[in-house]
Amino acid sequence: MPPVSFEFATANRILFGPGRLAEVPDLVRALGGHKVLLVTGTNPARAEPLRAGLERLGIPSASFRVAGEPTVDTAREGTAIAVDHACDAVVAMGGGSALDAGKAIAALAANGGDPLDYLEVIGRGQALTKPSLPFVAIPTTAGTGSEVTRNAVLGSKEAGVKASLRSPLMLPRVALVDPDLLEHAPAAVLAAGGLDALSQLIEPFVSVRAQPLTDALAREGVQRSARSLRKAILQGPGPAEREDLALASLFGGLCLANAGLGAVHGFAAPLGGMLGAAHGALCAALLGATLEVNLEALRTRAADHPALPRFRELAVLLTGQPEARAEEGIAWVKALVHDVRIRGLRDMGLADADVPGLVAKARAASSMKGNPLPLTDAELTTLVERSM
Repeated sequence: MPPVSFEFATANRILFGPGRLAEVPDLVRALGGHKVLLVTGTNPARAEPLRAGLERLGIPSASFRVAGEPTVDTAREGTAIAVDHACDAVVAMGGGSALDAGKAIAALAANGGDPLDYLEVIGRGQALTKPSLPFVAIPTTAGTGSEVTRNAVLGSKEAGVKASLRSPLMLPRVALVDPDLLEHAPAAVLAAGGLDALSQLIEPFVSVRAQPLTDALAREGVQRSARSLRKAILQGPGPAEREDLALASLFGGLCLANAGLGAVHGFAAPLGGMLGAAHGALCAALLGATLEVNLEALRTRAADHPALPRFRELAVLLTGQPEARAEEGIAWVKALVHDVRIRGLRDMGLADADVPGLVAKARAASSMKGNPLPLTDAELTTLVERSM
């Protein structure tokens, strides 16, 4: 597929295609950037060509490394560096953690205040009033879709949960998705990220907020993920697989931003705060059981629900078999999770005694609002137990 550009808001662009990383310095200059905060993941060396390209255009940069999933303190530290160095633009290059951190920093540097002034659930939930600093998001993994969402997820050690800093003013000015950046991604990163992306395609597809535009993206993304994810993880991602996974992740981000999520992410948010496990791995561990419990609940309590036939359509998309039953789609997901060696929640550190508290936290999570129907505490408990 040739490189494409997609306008999705007045000042926001999606740029997709192999080799497009080289365009970033010119994009920053066009956005009016004179000094950049360059936010990276655990390996800052990957961003060295980008830093050098900015320097060639006379655009100096300060650096901020995000070593793990971002927290409230991460956002504070990065914002202080941006302000101290008088940065007027932010470029984040890395996985979802780096992108979420960059998004939060760009918003806080422009608006002032503390992250807890604006965070949902654990903060004061105040609205941002000023547009973020010009922000360019460059994913190097294929999972979160953070490059096209309007929120940044931050963990709080004190509260033991993750919460979102959220505003349409936080949308990246440019989302640049270069599939070539996936070439050397480790198998474990591809597995966790790819299954996170798959869950972010599936949950909006069966969400109570599903709509035709996201349906089209979800169908395309699920098929691309289904045909390429296993091969990419077990054999390494060739050009076709890199393109499929990058698009699946991008489409997942657009879907979740417009149609919401469900119980997978309703549980993943508090679990991330409790266990410190990678978000994508948590989503992967939860996906099969979540589909299973939702299907059982729909058949038992809402047999005429519009989401119910979508479970069979999902099975067709995943398996490629026109006559596939809903259960076969769920079995396909569970087999993939097993084959790529995603651990269960117990192996990630969840104890039986933690389950009631987890259920209470998950029930209150904003992502639960998109689930096909409200699940009872007993159903939520069963979901967790089947994910252990």
